[in-house]
Amino acid sequence: MTRIKTLCCIVLTLLLIAPAFSQDTRERHYMYEILKPNHATKPEVNGFASKRAVEPLGRGLTLAHMKEKGAVHISWRLLQTDAETVSFNVYRSVNNKEKKLNQKPITATTDFVDTSSKAAHATYWVESVNGEEKTRSEKISLTPVAGDEANYHCIKLKDPNVTAGRVAVADLNGDGKYDYIIRHPNSNVDPGVPTPDDGTTYKIEAYLHDGTYLWTKDLGLGIEPGVWYSPFIAYDFDGDGKAEIALKTAGDDYLKNDAARIYGGSEYLSVLDGMTGEEIVRVDWPERNNRYGDVNRQNRNQIGMAYLDGKTPCILATRGTYRLMVVDAWQLNNGKLERLWRWDGDEENPVVRSQGAHNMVSGDVDGDGKDEILLGSCMLNSNGTLRWSTGLGHSDKAYLTDIDPNREGMEVFLAIEPWIDNGYGVSTVDASSGERIWGVGHKTFHVGDGMVADIDPTRPGLECFASEDKKGGSTDKYMLSADGKKLASNADVPPCRNWIWWDAGNIRQLFFGDDNRWGAESTSGGRSQSIGYWKGAKIANGIYGDIIMIADLFGDWREEVVTALPGELRVYHTDIPAKDRKVTLMQDPIYRSYVLQRSQGYPQAPVPSYYLGD
Repeated sequence: MTRIKTLCCIVLTLLLIAPAFSQDTRERHYMYEILKPNHATKPEVNGFASKRAVEPLGRGLTLAHMKEKGAVHISWRLLQTDAETVSFNVYRSVNNKEKKLNQKPITATTDFVDTSSKAAHATYWVESVNGEEKTRSEKISLTPVAGDEANYHCIKLKDPNVTAGRVAVADLNGDGKYDYIIRHPNSNVDPGVPTPDDGTTYKIEAYLHDGTYLWTKDLGLGIEPGVWYSPFIAYDFDGDGKAEIALKTAGDDYLKNDAARIYGGSEYLSVLDGMTGEEIVRVDWPERNNRYGDVNRQNRNQIGMAYLDGKTPCILATRGTYRLMVVDAWQLNNGKLERLWRWDGDEENPVVRSQGAHNMVSGDVDGDGKDEILLGSCMLNSNGTLRWSTGLGHSDKAYLTDIDPNREGMEVFLAIEPWIDNGYGVSTVDASSGERIWGVGHKTFHVGDGMVADIDPTRPGLECFASEDKKGGSTDKYMLSADGKKLASNADVPPCRNWIWWDAGNIRQLFFGDDNRWGAESTSGGRSQSIGYWKGAKIANGIYGDIIMIADLFGDWREEVVTALPGELRVYHTDIPAKDRKVTLMQDPIYRSYVLQRSQGYPQAPVPSYYLGD
């Protein structure tokens, strides 16, 4: 009898604790799902390209006045196709008299300073020597520079009253030079801002590198004049050597609510011919759905590009940031858009709800040659399945690069907008696995900005800095080392916007206005900006206009800055002699992806896939 009573007690106890045990198992399984989601099975992408379709870049030869020295700085690209032993010769012609300027082949850099020419109309070119093969670049001449302004390349716009709000760069005619595609006017309706129902429409406009006007396309009243409703990018999607424009368009059947916001009507992913602006093809944009949340505030739209099979540049059309996210992948093949896959975030619910960011960058994180897609706090595989999700929520900024050279592979730096209690509101994760590496270690409220850059040569790796937005009740700023050690806070932390490689060396610089206000962004009212080191020397002055892009567009690997003024674009470039040579940053896939994204969303300075620091 005693044994029976004991057995009954054991059974009763097991019955009582079973529900709690089951609940605990489900909870632990849920937490595991947040970090390690189950991957759906989908076929790998097999695109049209037989080999990787790349931009056919030329030497990008550029000239700059060195006013203090009375000399000319000549700069050109090092290309992936160049042999490691490639050398260069520089030539000058005055009155049809040709002269080689260098005594020994140039091997340490891809620039040269000509101190011997006093002619106002000298012509220059560069010769590359790859083994027995010698190839000459195009010939170019100096252009005058006025007053105290830095050297710049000017694109005069068709309408002198127009100021560009966004710019994309791509080779539209296949001559190896980047051309410019702008969106105007420079106004923007953010989702949280009332829409002025004044008939304003966005226009897309294209210009060749030499300033030749090509075409204008009016997006019409069906596209609200706001950054999240009008994404566009430019790239060679069909592999013919000439870029197309991919953008969101709409029909005339749009529906508006009482707040003048568009909530219905047809929407398309369109591809335009880069030289004519004519539509090549269109397909439906990811449809509106109440699973996204509010139709205007949370139905944010982006376009991306990824080499999903490692060879074919595919178009990504995405909708959603704060709740559901959907991505459609397409290839442009023989003038038609062919769907490769659709990823619906609700298939992974709740792992990826609200994990989006304000840009979308692609790159190969696992070394298989195919691009993965960083949507923010989650990463997709090349075949449209979820690779990982941090579960941390919407990131205002997400940077994919090699932050810590002492760790294998790349990392992702996240600046998380929602309140985070677990200390990971400012954090890094492994790019391939999503595993958390380090966090700031305390509660954050609304981290609205972030950046990674090497600004301290005494420490290995990139410094990681972020700032809270006053919307969350805090304005704290943080700077941490590549391995997560706290370095500075608040006033000792630099701004997060508009960083550039302009000087010789790998330490990055930033912009500040003539009132010494660091991180100045808008100068169209006439105020100039300078470039300098954080808490260090100024190295360039006389830069005017609203900064709308920073990228390595021509010359050696240092970056140019594109500014917008009424009636013109200016592309400012350095005149500082180099100390080394690097393959042009635009041939690094992740860097190119960041530059591709600059024409939409919120701005982020581009970073390459490899560690670029001191």
